[in-house]
Amino acid sequence: MFTTDQLKKLFLSFAAVLVFPAVLHCEEWIIPRTTYYITAEQQKFPDFPAPPEAGSKKDKADLAAVLDWQHKRTPADCARAEAGAHAGYEEFFGDISPFPRPLPEAAAVIFKRVKTETDGSAADVKDLFKRRRPFLRGPGLEPCLGRIGGLAYPSGHATISRLFALMLSDLAPSMRKVFSARADGAALDRVIGGVHHPSDIEAGKKLADKLYRAYKKSPAFRADMETLKGLLVNEPAAK
Repeated sequence: MFTTDQLKKLFLSFAAVLVFPAVLHCEEWIIPRTTYYITAEQQKFPDFPAPPEAGSKKDKADLAAVLDWQHKRTPADCARAEAGAHAGYEEFFGDISPFPRPLPEAAAVIFKRVKTETDGSAADVKDLFKRRRPFLRGPGLEPCLGRIGGLAYPSGHATISRLFALMLSDLAPSMRKVFSARADGAALDRVIGGVHHPSDIEAGKKLADKLYRAYKKSPAFRADMETLKGLLVNEPAAK
C-alpha cells in the first residue's frame, strides 16, 4: 500500500507527464512580433475577409478538397511538402535564387527579418478567426505532414512564400512567372499535406499582397531591397 506522501508524489509525477508536453507544444507556436518595417497597428487587418462559415457550402468544399488530395497524393508529394515545412527562403527558392551560392549573409539576414515580421502579422490575423486545421474538423482527414499545432486561416506558408516571390519579382522581373509558380506550389503543398484548406491558401496570398504594399512604403524595407539588388548575380533568363 502507498502512504499519503507516496500517493501525492505519484500524482504530481503523473500530472507533470501530462502537462509538460502540452507546454512544449504551445511554446513551439509562440511567434515573435517585430516592427522593423511597419508598426504593430499596420500589421493588423481587422477588416480582413473571414473564412467560410463552418458548415457552409464553401466550407464543405474546402474539406472535400483536402480529402480529395489525401486520396491522390503520393509519397513524393508529401516529401516535397515536408521539405518546405520550415517556410524559409532557401527551402522555397534556393534552387532558383537570383543570388550567388551560397546565399550571402546580408541577404539571409534580410529574408529572415522579412519572414519574422510577416509571420507575426499572419499570426495576428489567425487570432481573429481561430479557424482550426482541417484534420481537426473533417472526419477521415489525416495529414501526411503530421497533426501539427497552430491555426489554419490564413496560411502562413502561403503568405511568406508569396511575399518572397513578390520581392524576387521586383528584383529579377524576367523571372516573375517562375517565382510566382514556385510560391503557388509551396502554398498548394500545405493543402496536399492535409494541414490547410484551399481558402486558407487564398487568404495567405491576399495577406501577402497587403503586407507587401505596406512594406514598400517603409524606408527600412526599401533600403533592404536596395541591398538585395546589390547582391544579385546577372539576372537569369526565365525558364
